[in-house]
Amino acid sequence: MKKIIITGGAGFIGSHVVRRFVTTYPEYQIINLDKLTYAGNLANLKDIENAPNYKFVKGDIVDLEFINNLFATEQPDAVVHLAAESHVDRSITNPLEFVMTNVVGTVNLLNAAKNLWKGEYDKKRFYHVSTDEVYGTLGETDMFTEQTAYDPHSPYSASKASSDHFVRAYHDTYGMDTVISNCSNNYGSYHFPEKLIPLAIHNITENKPVPVYGKGENVRDWLWVEDHARAIDVIFHNAATGTTYNIGGHNEWKNIDLIQLLCRILDKKLNREEGESAKLITYVTDRAGHDLRYAIDATKLKNELGWTPSITFEEGLEKTVDWYLSNNEWLKNVTSGHYQDYYSEQYNNR
Repeated sequence: MKKIIITGGAGFIGSHVVRRFVTTYPEYQIINLDKLTYAGNLANLKDIENAPNYKFVKGDIVDLEFINNLFATEQPDAVVHLAAESHVDRSITNPLEFVMTNVVGTVNLLNAAKNLWKGEYDKKRFYHVSTDEVYGTLGETDMFTEQTAYDPHSPYSASKASSDHFVRAYHDTYGMDTVISNCSNNYGSYHFPEKLIPLAIHNITENKPVPVYGKGENVRDWLWVEDHARAIDVIFHNAATGTTYNIGGHNEWKNIDLIQLLCRILDKKLNREEGESAKLITYVTDRAGHDLRYAIDATKLKNELGWTPSITFEEGLEKTVDWYLSNNEWLKNVTSGHYQDYYSEQYNNR
């Protein structure tokens, strides 16, 4: 039986990855390691929390002694590492927190895996999930490939770039079996509402201002989170050691165009007059170091491993809006912080 530690498994992307591995591979033992910060929510996994091949462990990857003890106790065969501080605005306010979690935490995991797997690296795997933000910003026509030079512009992207370098260094120096993927912006269910799409859905629904940075000209490539989880599955099982893959949605949108599309969708679903929700759009001062455009070239992933997005952005966005409108209780619990009561109650003694 394969035993896999998935870090950050109570977060937005991590919960989708955990669910996919638990349900698709019942012969695997999945250990969800999460610190349960504001962005970690065990209610995201209520549907599989009692699965026989699932276990939750609360802990901080920055705590070296805890990590070493966990690896010694659980003896994992693989790590899928998603745990990270990921909100750019928060990194501008508190960069050191991002250095500790994203850099020191990653190195702690690498060290624990190296020490446990010594002599049998070819039978183990360390998969590091990263971001396209490490590449910096783009002009109007070019795209990020796996060969694009790193050029991070925020404390968040700098910390993720550093963690990528450490993962590659452990492959090159120690011979560890490592793979890395760099993804574009994700969207979908269970997304913490500090991010653009869930924030906009929530605020439009509540008739609150929808903040848009600058003139809304920043361009992002949007990836449905369930397609991302599927790509991680494919890469984990099929990528050659030491390789990197970009994961993108083939789907670029200006922020303002995306928000206006959301407004039109919600006008229909909330039975509002056309254009009513768009009145909530509020332009705010642009973020410091705000990259203008990201665009992922995922050709390598398609050609080598056969992965492509399964749905269009319009389909995915409609599914996402429907999910939030149908799960208003989840959204209220998250925005109020009450979801923390849930995992205190359910998991305090586990």
